[in-house]
Amino acid sequence: MQRTHNAIQLTAIDDDELARLYAYPRQLDAPWLRANFVSSIDGAATSGGVSGGLGTPADRRVFGTLRELADVVLVGAGTVRAENYGGAATDPERRRALAALGYGGDAEGAPPPIAVVTASASLDPESRLCTDTDVPPIVLTTASAPSDRVAALIAAGAKVVEVGTHAITPRGLLDALAELGLYRVLCEGGPHLVGELIDADLLDELCLTTAPMLVGGSGGRIALSSGESAHPMVRRHVLLDDDGTVLTRWARR
Repeated sequence: MQRTHNAIQLTAIDDDELARLYAYPRQLDAPWLRANFVSSIDGAATSGGVSGGLGTPADRRVFGTLRELADVVLVGAGTVRAENYGGAATDPERRRALAALGYGGDAEGAPPPIAVVTASASLDPESRLCTDTDVPPIVLTTASAPSDRVAALIAAGAKVVEVGTHAITPRGLLDALAELGLYRVLCEGGPHLVGELIDADLLDELCLTTAPMLVGGSGGRIALSSGESAHPMVRRHVLLDDDGTVLTRWARR
């Protein structure tokens, strides 16, 4: 493995070593929450209104690895709509191999479902979320969500889970995932959802890609909340790509 000033050259490691670097803890008995974001070097979380505008080959490689390792991909409804989410396209053989290594993955090779947080069940049942997927999406909603929306999502194949009466708490959504046996949680946004998880001190780690570009404009940051809270983190590793992309992994101190 090639290292430069304690950083690892991404081009010098194969996919198994990359998966080892991002492996989840073994024998989890509670959800382990990981967030994955990309940001420009001037702090923008999007370019052209979507995070994909900041993507680089290195970011896409790690993005794919993180999905291969996860039990579930957790996303806010706004991000699902803005990014036109479909199902997670993972490789069955790779998922089985990662499970055998104890890194994550799935022993049966099934892809991780997309779990969407929306108190009002405000999702289009004809969107790619329901029509372009190999596994049913999970809709985390409330008992007060309009019954016609819930019925339409169920008819479209979604698994609807009531998490609260009127609102969804961060702890409540993780407890709901745990009840489904989904412990390796990969959160892909959006900023408000991640901000709430940070405020509740539930984020175990952050995987952050810094794209080698300046964006300017008025794009938001990766996490937003009504208050400010400080949570010290420890850097686990730094990956460098030849194009200037920097990929870091930060975990609870």
